[in-house]
Amino acid sequence: MTMLDEQAREVLRRNDRGGYTVPTDGLYPYQWNWDSAFAAWGFATFDLPRAWQELETLMAAQWDDGMVPHIIFHRSDPGYFPGPDVWATNRTPATSGISQPPVAASLARLIWQEDEEMGQARLAALYPRLVAWHRWWHDKRCTHGPAAITHPWESGRDNCPDWDIGMAGVDSSGVGEYTRRDTGHVDPSMRPSKAEYDRYIAMVQFGVSVGWDQQRIVAEGPFLMADPGITFILLRAHQDLAVLGRALGQDVSEIESWAMELRNALPLIWNPVLQAYDAKNLRTGEFAGVLGSGAFLAYLAGAANPELDAQLMRVWDAVQYGIPSADPEAEIFDPRRYWRGPAWPVVNSLMAIGLRDAGRDDLVARLKNETAELIERHGFFEYFDPIDATPCGGDNFTWTAAIWLTWAGKDRGEERAKGAA
Repeated sequence: MTMLDEQAREVLRRNDRGGYTVPTDGLYPYQWNWDSAFAAWGFATFDLPRAWQELETLMAAQWDDGMVPHIIFHRSDPGYFPGPDVWATNRTPATSGISQPPVAASLARLIWQEDEEMGQARLAALYPRLVAWHRWWHDKRCTHGPAAITHPWESGRDNCPDWDIGMAGVDSSGVGEYTRRDTGHVDPSMRPSKAEYDRYIAMVQFGVSVGWDQQRIVAEGPFLMADPGITFILLRAHQDLAVLGRALGQDVSEIESWAMELRNALPLIWNPVLQAYDAKNLRTGEFAGVLGSGAFLAYLAGAANPELDAQLMRVWDAVQYGIPSADPEAEIFDPRRYWRGPAWPVVNSLMAIGLRDAGRDDLVARLKNETAELIERHGFFEYFDPIDATPCGGDNFTWTAAIWLTWAGKDRGEERAKGAA
């Protein structure tokens, strides 16, 4: 075990709050949905019972309609905004009112593959909750075909340029005064702008005003966009959930039908002008016209094509480290501002799974090497400048540590030895 391996384990242990893991201390003091799933994957490399516990704690916060919220407020922390009083979902424990990328089934499959015998019972207990969450996505968010989001935070790629056209229509004039906490932990130039944040809060206030009625939020809310990233993550998760269901002796025909419907909807988010998958404003039918990392998650779902291959290589070759979250040749590109340009080890790992399945071992090796170099040089930061490797966002970040243990740092010593030879 290398020194970085032990440091990564220590990050997970330090961010462990007893049954759930925070993304990083201070900046994100609660349990975040997809961060937690990646934490579970990381724990699986050295503590399988703790890995299952992470998923169990996440799924225990599931709403009656099947939604698994994007934040679970297990304990009070006045250092975070917007907290449970702003979301006002009237849940115990308190939660936010939106969801997040449904990676849990895919990562549960990877964990189960490391623990098939001992983990079978824990998987069997989780499985119905995973199915209910996938049904929620199908029934509540795939009503227009592709998976849609009702708030940029639901995408997990909060302020990426994909959402600009939808955000432009959000009226934030009545938001009122509030104090952000994120910019007290991280350089404000690396975070969303105030104008963006005002609109985020306006969307939360709309959800509160309708009692978090998901049907009304989709029908009447200020923001509704088809999200390629969620679409591909959900499609892959449907496939992985079906594998788990079959292993448990379950009838997976319903899950397979969801996957087929979603795959049949992919042409609706293909933008022929962009020559790539693209976000779409479902209120107007307008494409975002922005090439982002969500499009490249097509590889995770086995939905790539030669046109997308060409776009991937163009944007990748324009930077030095990993897949940028926005097109480096576009005016909107900002290499250090959250999802408007930086490279994210966690997204790189998802793309690597898809590239591996497509037999693109050369690209997997390149992506792994570039991601590992970022971490080796600067440690477990949230994201990085893809041009000069400047570390950005929060430090000692759970999912970056998890990605080191599960993928980027795995067999790193052996690979270096081979390279030297």
